[in-house]
Amino acid sequence: MAKSQKHAGRTPGQSAAIVGALIALLVVVVTGGCLCWALLRGITGAAGVLEDAGLKDSEFEGIVLRVAYSPEKEILFTHLVDGFNQMGRESADGRSMRVQSVRMDPDEMLRAASTGEFQAISPDSSVWLHQLDQQYAEEVADPAAFLVGQTRHYAISPVVIAMWEDAALELGWPETAIGWNSLVNHAIADPDFRWSHPSTASASGLLATLAEFYAAAGVTRGLTPEDLQQPETIARLQEMEATVSYYGEGEWAIAQQVNERGRDYVDAFVAQEQLVVWLNEQGHDLVAIYPVEGSLWEDHPLALLELPSLTSEQRLAFEEFAAFLESPEAQRQVMSHGYRPVDLSLDLAMENSPLTAENGVDPDQPRTTLQLPGAQVIDQVRNVWWVIKRKTNVYLVVDTSGSMDGEKLRNVKEALQVFVNQIEGAEERVGLIEFWGDVEILVPLDRLGDNRPELQAAIGGLEAGGDTALLDGVTVAYKQLRRLNDPDRINAIVVMTDGQENASHISITDLTSKLRRENQSGARVVIFAIAYGEDADYDMLQQLADSTGGQARAGTVETIRGLYKILSTYF
Repeated sequence: MAKSQKHAGRTPGQSAAIVGALIALLVVVVTGGCLCWALLRGITGAAGVLEDAGLKDSEFEGIVLRVAYSPEKEILFTHLVDGFNQMGRESADGRSMRVQSVRMDPDEMLRAASTGEFQAISPDSSVWLHQLDQQYAEEVADPAAFLVGQTRHYAISPVVIAMWEDAALELGWPETAIGWNSLVNHAIADPDFRWSHPSTASASGLLATLAEFYAAAGVTRGLTPEDLQQPETIARLQEMEATVSYYGEGEWAIAQQVNERGRDYVDAFVAQEQLVVWLNEQGHDLVAIYPVEGSLWEDHPLALLELPSLTSEQRLAFEEFAAFLESPEAQRQVMSHGYRPVDLSLDLAMENSPLTAENGVDPDQPRTTLQLPGAQVIDQVRNVWWVIKRKTNVYLVVDTSGSMDGEKLRNVKEALQVFVNQIEGAEERVGLIEFWGDVEILVPLDRLGDNRPELQAAIGGLEAGGDTALLDGVTVAYKQLRRLNDPDRINAIVVMTDGQENASHISITDLTSKLRRENQSGARVVIFAIAYGEDADYDMLQQLADSTGGQARAGTVETIRGLYKILSTYF
């Protein structure tokens, strides 16, 4: 199909003039943030995923306490819930109590917290509780209002730099205490060294960024807004962030990639200590580096939500469940899963403890714990990160062949809009390419501060028709990025197709060979590929991703928006 035929229905408004925007700098206090995680079993929808835990509302007439938990601790949390439910706790009037667990992305958890869907939450860190109260106060238009009530803790885990043992030995570990500065200095000296930390939209990413700020400022407590604005601190932070290979949706997603792809994925990544234990139990050879500059902790709170609909019986069930989580039996189970118990009477080196050198961890570490700063500083760190983070050149490459007509294209258009809207930084560069029987650059790569409206209009005007020149589409995007040759930025292609390649002028063998060969020098380009629907050629997309050190994902009508939202956190 000719371009003129395919786009005949487009209006002039779909190629609107570019409008300018100013980036928010340094001291803007934010109240929101998107927390995106890859889940153990797919991607949750807006309502989360309800875990049965042996309980159906229609079969139970007692007291039900629904608790939303973050997905990285699914195995532990569901075991704890099962243990509590099997105990058969009852209220004073003889009514049975049960906990129902709700696995939910933290951003959805925060958005749904005031709806009454659940009565308690257990995110990975208390840093989100302040954000939840802020959001609730705005929602009810009362600055004194709060939603987070009684809060208890049942598991903790320090945030570490997880590193393959051979990479750690190269840095001088264990004879030399290493940390953020030694990691970054090594990455500067060796451009082939790849490390990753999630964006500040995840707990581990935010805590890692806070630790980087502490390291750059040379302090271990009392971090102030003024510290965040010191030119030498900002300069060092930019130097640190410039060495990041790319970001990601969270530590659990990175750990899954490490588990699947092994040593070739990254040399080091940020995660809580528990995930180092888990990965080594899967047969890997990682060590936890406790930064010599100091560590922060994921503290896994259990927080009651003070909703108007909360009943006294549910409050009692919360207290009973919290007490169970702090019991010796539950605390031993916490430790058996690689977390540290809050019960200090338990010996971390006791028999059958997984917190051992064989699992890459040291229960005597960390020796320096950083002070978690106040809410104002945390908000400011999150905002500053958008200014100093490593920037991106990313081309969105989308299949608009005939098979995409109808609901598929409507969903992909919504997903692309989500991707563009999720990226907050005005300095990120994004472009849009479509392919059918031909390839067209709809929006050239440019600053989002300049071309966001043009991208949104072009996405809205996408139409389906023609064959599928997938490899040609990727080739055009790759040539554009290689021609730019910008090694200071993350250079990436996000490509989606729902079908089989049938119209390109290059073969998959020739293209992947070209990608591997040329990526050995200059600005490396990484491909993130999405197979949309059952007819997509996932194997071909996997080959494209593997040839650049990227990733391939499978998307459906139900998950495509969430998938693009997740991928936006890499940039």
